[in-house]
Amino acid sequence: MEQSTVDGMLAWQSGVRLAAVAEKLRARGFEAEVCDTREAARERVVALAREAKSVGFGGSLSVACLNLTRELREAGKEILNHGFPNLTFEEKMEIMRRQLTCDLFLSSINALTDEGVIVNVDGNGNRVASTIFGPRRVVFVVGRNKVVTGGVHAALERVRAVAGPVNAHRLGKKTPCAATGACADCAGSCPESICRVVTIIRQRPSCTPTTVLLVNEDLGL
Repeated sequence: MEQSTVDGMLAWQSGVRLAAVAEKLRARGFEAEVCDTREAARERVVALAREAKSVGFGGSLSVACLNLTRELREAGKEILNHGFPNLTFEEKMEIMRRQLTCDLFLSSINALTDEGVIVNVDGNGNRVASTIFGPRRVVFVVGRNKVVTGGVHAALERVRAVAGPVNAHRLGKKTPCAATGACADCAGSCPESICRVVTIIRQRPSCTPTTVLLVNEDLGL
């Protein structure tokens, strides 16, 4: 059997799973769509940003994979991205504060349970704050690799095993996990810990229209 045939069957299976998760998310008040590819997700984000004047980026690698900045800027959007190079600490802080009231905030999710519960772990808290209240609309871009079975416990384990250590290494943090690749439960003992704030979104925050784009590809960490 050719690998392309195998890949197609696996994509079918994950697509069925994502469709079921989308139904769970809708039952919790979210708008949820399945995008077959990252290109399809990119088109949906551009469409959702049509009326926005300002677009905030939460530092997500999944969103970065969509290569949105140039097109949104050329469409006249103000881009609020604290990850741009050569920003001072004060400039980054100002951008993060402005993200709290932008028209559209783009982020991803550290882990999503197959029952539609969103789990994020953050260091500063700016990213998770902007996904709860403030922006006129939030859009989560979520690769199939973020979906877990086993509830919130499994979601937190995914952060411990994958998202936390790899992101700490990517960001150059001086944490035990950034060196070993494994969580060391460093809360309270490590000044550069990025696992300071945990949010569990069980239903859509009542004042924040939120769209979850489930992408049938692996995206981000």
